[in-house]
Amino acid sequence: MLRSCFRPLERCLGLRSGDGLLWHMDLKPHASGDFSIAVVQANSSLEDQSQVLTSPSATYIGVYDGHGGPEASRFVNRHLFPYLQQFAREQGGLSTDVIKKAFRATEEDFIRLVKTSLPVMPQIASVGSCCLVGAISDGELYVANLGDSRAVLGRRAFDGEMKSVVAERLTTDHNVSCEKVRKEVEELHPDDSPIVFYCRGVWRIKGIIQVSRSIGDVYLKKPEFNRDPIFQQFGNPVPLKHPVLTAEPSIVTRKIRPHDLFLIFASDGLWEHLSDEAAVDIVFKNPRPGIAKRLVGAALQEAAKKREMRYKDIQKIEKGVRRHFHDDITVVVIYLDQHKRSSHPKGTIDSVSAPMDIFSANVTDNKTLGLS
Repeated sequence: MLRSCFRPLERCLGLRSGDGLLWHMDLKPHASGDFSIAVVQANSSLEDQSQVLTSPSATYIGVYDGHGGPEASRFVNRHLFPYLQQFAREQGGLSTDVIKKAFRATEEDFIRLVKTSLPVMPQIASVGSCCLVGAISDGELYVANLGDSRAVLGRRAFDGEMKSVVAERLTTDHNVSCEKVRKEVEELHPDDSPIVFYCRGVWRIKGIIQVSRSIGDVYLKKPEFNRDPIFQQFGNPVPLKHPVLTAEPSIVTRKIRPHDLFLIFASDGLWEHLSDEAAVDIVFKNPRPGIAKRLVGAALQEAAKKREMRYKDIQKIEKGVRRHFHDDITVVVIYLDQHKRSSHPKGTIDSVSAPMDIFSANVTDNKTLGLS
């Protein structure tokens, strides 16, 4: 039934077999291993942004899952890493304090942008982004998180563990669908009840948003925006006694150990369809080249099964409509090879970012190649 609905659309748009909304990079080196990235777009504008920055001494990974529009995730993609590098230089190396300062500076810059943009773009006050950052430096791993993107470690099993590879989650999902997070939010707002309630099939803060931490979402952090006449014309103001979201990241640090094999950083679009264990098993059992794309493909397979469709039918659905079947999905896989020496020439820095919009990038590529 669903397939017959989309056939006229396929003929009209001339959609080819394969997935024109998927971008991937099979394998590139970082200071102590290899990494792979893949992104598939579902929204009309890609709201996921991602990047990996490598140097002989450090590797930075960023996955930014926007909501309400792409503006906040694109902003974070441009501003967060420069702050991390600047503060690390100023303070003599990476630390939890450096990471917190970089998050804080990025949030403050985005709030300033919202204030100046409000007269011409009032909706920017309601745009936000989850933010997941990993950093590897001097054998130390740092993982910082706002929202419900997730970092999972794949490690060799210890004696007595049943499987040969074990999934170890490194982040907390700041999502009020989790009872622990709901209680945390309620305890922070004892005089603002109900702060979290069940709405449209899920738990939401103020009936609006599921994540409790983000960059942006300024109208849920700054009461003055809700009182602004310009913003009031755009949307329904939310009466606030206090900010209901925060940009303070959860940060985990740990030494990289010999049994640590790889890291998976991904937006919640992946984890909606794959468990931590399933994702780690896929990475462990398959070749490195294209591994991030393989994880995205596994998630799309599951999304198709849930709708009783074939995988190749999902691939043919256009952006925007595609969001009814799955979210934007971003995956970065980082292999940890402690024995490997850095192949980076001294002083060089390499940066890889996924395209800002996969559909537009593929159209451009096709024109360049004479394919459209």
